[in-house]
Amino acid sequence: MKYYIISGEASGDLHGSKLIAALKKIDQNSEFRAWGGDLMEKEGAFIIKHYKNLAFMGVLEVILRIPKILKNIAFCKSDILKFNPDVIIYIDFPGFNLRIAKWAKQIGFKNHYYISPSVWAWRESRVKQIKKNIESLYVVLPFEKEFFEKKHNLLVNYVGHPLLDHFSLFKKNKNFFKIHSLNTKKPIVALLPGSRLQEIKKNLPLFIKLESHFKEYQFIIACAPNINLKLYLSYIKNSSIKLLSNHTYDLLYYSSAAIVTSGTATLETALFNTPQLVCYKTDKITYWLGKKFIKIKYISLVNLILNKPAVVELIQDDFNLNNLISFLNKLLKRNELKKINKNYKLLKSKLGGKGASKKTAQLIFASLK
Repeated sequence: MKYYIISGEASGDLHGSKLIAALKKIDQNSEFRAWGGDLMEKEGAFIIKHYKNLAFMGVLEVILRIPKILKNIAFCKSDILKFNPDVIIYIDFPGFNLRIAKWAKQIGFKNHYYISPSVWAWRESRVKQIKKNIESLYVVLPFEKEFFEKKHNLLVNYVGHPLLDHFSLFKKNKNFFKIHSLNTKKPIVALLPGSRLQEIKKNLPLFIKLESHFKEYQFIIACAPNINLKLYLSYIKNSSIKLLSNHTYDLLYYSSAAIVTSGTATLETALFNTPQLVCYKTDKITYWLGKKFIKIKYISLVNLILNKPAVVELIQDDFNLNNLISFLNKLLKRNELKKINKNYKLLKSKLGGKGASKKTAQLIFASLK
């Protein structure tokens, strides 16, 4: 079978790579062409466009990139026609993917969507597009099944979250401190400023200021694979903060706390039972529009899944140095750990078991057969 996969972010590249690995096990004659990244390429997919050239954040950023986005859409359509896949698999990235799906449905291609767009948060009208143009939708968050089936009468496949598969493969590195020349006597605070350029520019400068207020801790930045290290270095010139690439899970395992930009990383941090503060800041126009149209109470996956403020969220104006210092101090106290671990345990019970990639691959392959 010929599979065409479209993702537009680092998390999509990760989940896509796991899906490709699962499909290869059940389809000996599989061929993959994808919009993704290094992880998908490592699994054998031919990468047409790398996600680092696709991820735009914020209203202004998108408006400025409209000509490039339209050019990419036109190119994607022509590339699909040349490849003529048996199925197109979309991974999140809804602004782009739903446009392609509408066209592909009209042409006669089979459309499968893995990692549903967050229509429960905003632009719920997109459910109509999904109903019309997508043959099978695979959801990974427990509340999504109820949202689609009860509210919109749309049958979906709940496969569990693919991060559980990735997490289950983790083995701690006993030489972590030695390999990275870290101080074994100083506990670690991990800084995860996001995977998009705009996120890092908005969040990292404030993260770094914490170091001078917590001298008994060592601060380490988890670098995104798609971001040039020069950007991080430009922010940490006068500090002793260290950079770490491709070892985020090791970092989270050994950290006493983490400051995390909202996204998949909030869920990864919880899987390691690491106390966290969730922070997010964007440009004023995007935030204003978000307040008007986004319908959710929380921005972190941890709080969304648990439907309560299990972790502190500092958003926009609340994301300031005074609040960061205050809440990090509280987070590092032992009496907070019991409550945090209780919430994290509940979270894991709600995520379902392992095997999301395998389940999704089997369902896609069975539908094609």
